[in-house]
Amino acid sequence: MRATTDSADSAKTPTGKITIAHIAEEAGVSVPTVSKVVNGRADVARETRRRVEEIIRKYDYQRRSDQRTIKANLLDLVFHELESAWAIEIIRGVEQVARDNEMAVVLSEFQGRRTPGRGWVEDVLRRRPAAVISVFSDLSVEQQARLRSGGIPLVVVDPAGEPGPDVPSIGATNWSGGLTATRYLIGLGHQRIAVIGGPERTLCSRARVDGYRSAMETAGLSVDPELVRHGDFHVEAGYQQAAALLGRPDPPTAVFAGSDLQAMGVYQAAREAGLRVPEDLSVIGFDDLPVAQWIGPPLTTIRQPLEEMAAAGARLALSLAVGDEPAHTRIELATSLVVRGSTAAPRQAE
Repeated sequence: MRATTDSADSAKTPTGKITIAHIAEEAGVSVPTVSKVVNGRADVARETRRRVEEIIRKYDYQRRSDQRTIKANLLDLVFHELESAWAIEIIRGVEQVARDNEMAVVLSEFQGRRTPGRGWVEDVLRRRPAAVISVFSDLSVEQQARLRSGGIPLVVVDPAGEPGPDVPSIGATNWSGGLTATRYLIGLGHQRIAVIGGPERTLCSRARVDGYRSAMETAGLSVDPELVRHGDFHVEAGYQQAAALLGRPDPPTAVFAGSDLQAMGVYQAAREAGLRVPEDLSVIGFDDLPVAQWIGPPLTTIRQPLEEMAAAGARLALSLAVGDEPAHTRIELATSLVVRGSTAAPRQAE
């Protein structure tokens, strides 16, 4: 009687490697179908793709590096939108690393969507970049799987949501930044402090607001729910939320804005309300964009090292592209307080 072996052993070549033929046999599909999944092709049924990818992960199958799978000398940099100076700082960081490695950068924008459309991943797979760097965006599980099957590593910079445990990400110490900003205002004597966060479901925004809450509670100050506002990270949201706050019968004496752009909107709302910054209203932002030091008065803010974050993400992506395993899947760079002219003690503390 012939001895039997398990499916993994029977599928190995004499060198002990798992083959596409084995994967096809175990999945109950043809070898060309497995090849399509490995190469990220779109013309495979979703359930079939899921089954094949599970087996690929099960045996940690690595595609051969032959002439058909050579990658382009490119980094794909993906944004949900490209409307602000914030994005420019990220681009600078990635481009610096790309130049150092004699590579080019391809920019993609999702026009405000957090998740790319169906055609995006096909475009990436046709380009075959060395890696994809996704900024403040969420790729679907299927899109991540297709990049993985195509041998294209993914790194997320400043993730909007919680990346999966197998998706490396680069961020900043947002909670600590929110804590530092609020503690500074409390140290000046402010007690009625408002916060304008970004979108409530966005990871960095939640962390900044949580830092604000922690600082208030640690100082023994109650958090008035009416002083906790949310919007996007742009000027208009800062203006609208600040206008509502300053129109209250008991307005705040200080506002912690979730971004420098929001802080610029707070400035405008204060001017329209007849208030002076910082004499009547202290304002602190978050990001330390180049414009922060040039507006009037120069903006006190929490510096988020955007260019350094982007560069770290690009270096990590290139490391993954050559097969290195990251020591950590989540890296956070430190934030710091930059004091300028937009904050002062409240009048009643003078």
